[in-house]
Amino acid sequence: MNSLVCAARAVTVQIDENVLTAEPADGRSISVPLVWYPRLLHGSTSERANWRLIGSGQGIHWPDLKEDISVENLLLGKPSGESPKSLQRWLEGQITR
Repeated sequence: MNSLVCAARAVTVQIDENVLTAEPADGRSISVPLVWYPRLLHGSTSERANWRLIGSGQGIHWPDLKEDISVENLLLGKPSGESPKSLQRWLEGQITR
């Protein structure tokens, strides 16, 4: 299973107020709740819309939110591993921007 998961590469990403959806090249659609990724959840619509694929589509990067999510973790159903302390520091930095 891991070799299939690792081979998945996103070709497009959609994000709204509640859900992140990535579409790999193989035609699947992976949707996860934004509450799994607090930086995306707390980001503005324009910050969430500013993403790019990295590693030939193996990951998604949001430069404004300093967030990276791998397609593998999406497929495995793994939410963010960020600690509450790290998230709090990031949120405090967002207020000063």
